[in-house]
Amino acid sequence: MNPHLSAADVPAGFTFAATHCGLKRARLDLGILVTDAPATAAAVFTTNQVCAAPVVASREHIKKSRARMRGIIVNSGNANCCTSEDGYPASIATTSQLAAELRVDPSQILVCSTGVIGAPLRVEKILAAVPHLALMRTAEPGAFEEFARSIMTTDTVPKWATARCRIGGKPVRLLGCAKGSGMIQPNMATMLAFIATDATIAPVPLDCALRDAVKRTFNSISVDGDTSTNDTAAILANGQSGARRISTASGRDYLNFSKALESICKSLALAIVEDGEGAGRLIEIQVYGAPSENAARQVARTIANSPLVKTAVAGADPNWGRILAAAGRSGVKFDPARANIWIAGVPVCRGGRERSFDERSVHEKMLAKQVPIRVDLNSGQASAQFWTCDFTVEYVHINSSYRT
Repeated sequence: MNPHLSAADVPAGFTFAATHCGLKRARLDLGILVTDAPATAAAVFTTNQVCAAPVVASREHIKKSRARMRGIIVNSGNANCCTSEDGYPASIATTSQLAAELRVDPSQILVCSTGVIGAPLRVEKILAAVPHLALMRTAEPGAFEEFARSIMTTDTVPKWATARCRIGGKPVRLLGCAKGSGMIQPNMATMLAFIATDATIAPVPLDCALRDAVKRTFNSISVDGDTSTNDTAAILANGQSGARRISTASGRDYLNFSKALESICKSLALAIVEDGEGAGRLIEIQVYGAPSENAARQVARTIANSPLVKTAVAGADPNWGRILAAAGRSGVKFDPARANIWIAGVPVCRGGRERSFDERSVHEKMLAKQVPIRVDLNSGQASAQFWTCDFTVEYVHINSSYRT
């Protein structure tokens, strides 16, 4: 559930706007996030080898501007990916148009797209809408909410979150939004996330904080195991809070900021999973007793992406054998005869064998909106968490007719 936004939630110095430019039939499909003062920026992008033109352009701009940004422009309804030689020029033209309106260098603009892959982007519709979009931007909470709606594709609800922390006694605000519902298994799904903060922080610690937060949140979720061509998570920090500068990735100030950033990323990541295409239940997978954190994450991800596990949860079927089998094919070495499993808080497997349990009682517990699954490998000290959702008939319906 999105929190109610107030003016006090909006970081100082940021403005937003959204409009319908014509890429979609009738919904908002173009939005901007702008900072009045130059902002330190950090971003992580898809690792998919099939990479959309806006990702290429944004990577270049982060490097060229030395991580100093003034805005983000995002279109939905078209991914601008696999569109031959037209895609990259369209992304550059988009950043140039907004930069001209803001009177900044085009390299200080990030550009993102989301939607159908392979369809030519009608960039002229975007370019025609940008001047008005730049004029109508405001710092009102409602403008940010419209920005969050403008980036949606198959999402059923907009997703935003807020966080606060204190740096040197002064309040710092963070405000973020995300889109994603299907094609979700970020490796930096179709996932975009944007965070604005008025913290003062140097590029290196900001990049470290974002990557650490992404590892434990956006890179720890899956809806269907597909990594998008357009995944992007970006943060702009414009220093308008007046709080002292965070110069290194250590110390109390950095820790306070990192905790706030991770909390906002986690809220957005879970909102994506809860809104997974056709999803009925959120599944939290906890893996303990692994040889390393990476091993624990690998086991958890394999379980999360198992269609058999996901369909069992959809049917509230406590089929623990599917969970153990998924762990066994994860590539992580462990002794199955030492593995224990809990479903919805009930121990169902001990030492790799069924532990007697009331199947009807567990079935009823699995009808809840959130279903925890815990696996203890007893093969080490490391642990990890991962979140996914169930697979339902509705997921197949949505994705079998996405274009038609």
